[in-house]
Parts: sequence; structure tokens; C-alpha cells
Amino acid sequence: MKNHLIIWTEQDKRMDEFPYWGDIIHKQSPQAEKFLPEVSGLFRKYNLPVLYSKEYKPQYRAWTPEEVKSGLANIYRVILKEDKGIPESLIEEIKLIPYVKKVRPVDIGIADLPPVASSMGLAMFDPAAQIYIKQAHAFTTGNPEIKIAVLDTGVDTKHEEISDVLLPGMDFVNILDGAEKFVGDYLGYDTDPYDDVGHGTHVCGILSARGLKMAKGIAPSCKVIPVRVLGALKSGNGVVGAGLIDNINNGIKWAVDQKVDVINMSLGIKHEGGGLPHAEVIDYALRKGVTIVAASGNDGRQDRYYPGALKGVIAVGAVDQQSQMAAFSTYGSHVSFVAPGANIISSYPNNKYSMSSGTSQASPYVTGAVALLKSFALKYGRELKDNQVKYILKNTADRFDGALKNVKSGYGLINLLDAFKLLKYKLSI
Repeated sequence: MKNHLIIWTEQDKRMDEFPYWGDIIHKQSPQAEKFLPEVSGLFRKYNLPVLYSKEYKPQYRAWTPEEVKSGLANIYRVILKEDKGIPESLIEEIKLIPYVKKVRPVDIGIADLPPVASSMGLAMFDPAAQIYIKQAHAFTTGNPEIKIAVLDTGVDTKHEEISDVLLPGMDFVNILDGAEKFVGDYLGYDTDPYDDVGHGTHVCGILSARGLKMAKGIAPSCKVIPVRVLGALKSGNGVVGAGLIDNINNGIKWAVDQKVDVINMSLGIKHEGGGLPHAEVIDYALRKGVTIVAASGNDGRQDRYYPGALKGVIAVGAVDQQSQMAAFSTYGSHVSFVAPGANIISSYPNNKYSMSSGTSQASPYVTGAVALLKSFALKYGRELKDNQVKYILKNTADRFDGALKNVKSGYGLINLLDAFKLLKYKLSI
């Protein structure tokens, strides 16, 4: 792939006839070589042949009100036709155009992912008692009509623990440059979300495992859509997850348009430069009623990783095996809840198992809790909305002190038994 540039315009400068960038890459759409005159003129001035495209694909033929209100209809991706750099002076000139709200190059974000280790010789720890999973399963183990999207490093679709709950997924990893630092599949934008890192497979096991050689997943009867947004970047002797921030955004948009109920993002990217990462597309997801759950981070400091730090997102910290705050758990006023995140055994590619600790592991416990609560309401013909499920969790979590909300633990450790008791009361059943 050649270099890309993202441009935001004012609403009255919308260009609906443009193709989606992903369709251009696969040559499924005619190429667009003209844009608004002032922008096109600057690229000609710098002698840079480019293609113009939509950054997001509309859910339907025309943009929906939610897409327009979130600003997604006015974001464009400019694709260089030649393997050249984008001069900083060109970007500065584009910024001076009155109807351009923002412009920046597409860049790689390094996600905050904990490493996974072999589970051989390790005693299995089942965190079920910490948040009352077994008691919750007496109410429901989930409903296949409730769909969970897992945006991560992909998944081993053939793993015996999770293969039967997976729906067709998508791969949005398409690295622009620095490819020599990546391993496995780093080019594609296709329908094969295979996991080269292991992190996504581990997360999916926590959510959905059958319980063959590990603890049963928290929501094993719900369906899971794997969305690969992170590739495998070489780091020392191992690999970490990394991907284009804008392609992660496209993964979120695609998942929402599959009509999922909840999205798990066991990843976090620091805010560097102008604008908050993922802001427009998370706003779109929330407008569509999708619950977003994300890891808070693993640096053990007061800090902000995105999307967890965005308003409306459930940011999850981690507790250890004694239900005390884990030393690695990133904290701050944006943290909503905590969940088990220490020495978690889960699935790993090639029908293997591994142990890992991190807020990445805590996040799917909360995601699964959301899915279970939505499943139970659906059983009685009711739809549990995003604000309602947050209300249930907020008012049933186990606090660490007398405060309503703690800067380290948020509203506290989720308590599924109390959550179901409150939901049952609210449903009057």
C-alpha cells in the first residue's frame, strides 16, 4: 500500500459519489481522481498523483442520520498512487483551506497488549468465584441472538474451545510501510481474521470457551464476530499488536453495521497529536446503541488509553487473584469497573492454551457480563439498552471503599449475581 492522508471537511462539502477506500484496493470500484478544487490543486502543485475515497462505507446506500451526526460522512482518505512521502508543507497548506476541519497522515498505533505465556505446569485458576459467574449461568449462559464483536489480533477459527460460536469475521490489517517489522499477514483487508499473535484467541476464550480444558467462558452461548485490527509487530524476541489507527476505526464501523450488541476492545492507544483516537466512530457506535468495552491499560499509572478513555466507553481495570487491584492496572477517572485479570488461562492458536495477565483479560469479563444481561432481558422479550446495562453494573459492583467511584477501581468489581438480581427486579419477573 502507498501512503494515505485523512481529511475531515465541513458538512456542506460532502462528496457522496466517492468510492470506499477498501473497494479501491480490491478494484471493486472505479477510481476517483478529482476532489474539491482547492485540495486537488494542491496535490497537482506538489506533483503527487492520488486517488480520492470515502474513509467509511455507508451502512446502506445512503448515509444514515447517525453516520451524518457522527461526522463519518465527511471524512475522506486520499491514497497516493506512487510510493512517495507526503510533504509536511502540503499538509500545512491543506489545513489552511477554510472548509477543511482537520488533516493528518495515516499512522501506525502500537496497542498496549500483555504478553501470553505457555500454560504448561501452571495450576489452573478459575476466576468464576470472584464475580459469581457460575451463579450467573443459572440465569443464562447467553443467547445466540446476542452478538459480540472482538476487535483484536484476530482469532484461531478452528480452536476447539471457540470454533462453534464464531460468525464470519473481517481483517482490516493493511500496513502502509515498515512492513519489514511485521510478521505473518500484514497486508490484505480481507475476510480471514487469522490470529498471528495469540492475543485475540485468548480474549475469545475468556468470552466463549466451551470449558473443555479451561474454565467455561463467561457468555458461551452468545455469538462472536472476530475483527482483526492488529497485526504482529516484532518486539525484541516476541511480537506485539499494531495496526493503522484509521483501519481500527473502520473495524469498529464494520462491526457496528453487523448489528452487534457489544464490542470488546482489549487494546489501548495513547493520545498523541491532535484529535482523540476513535472519537467519531465511537460516537457512531453509541448512537446506534452498541455497548463498547475496552481495556484501561497495563502501565500501573494514572494514564489514558483510547478508546477506553472516551466518554461512553466502559473502561476496565484488573484485579489480582485476591480481588485486590492489580499493580499493572492503569487507572484514572475514566475507569468504569474492574474484573479478574491475573494469571488467566485461556485458548491460544493451534488448539493450545496459555496464561496471561492484563486489563486485556479483564475487559472480556465485563463484555461477557453485558452480553449475559442483554441475553436474559431478551429471554423475556425485552431489549436492554446501553445506558440500562451500565446502570445495572454500576449499582451492583462491589466497591473497594465507601466512595461511589474510585479513581483506581471505578465503580468496583463487577458482581454478576447481584446484577442479575437487580435486572430481574427491574424486569418485574
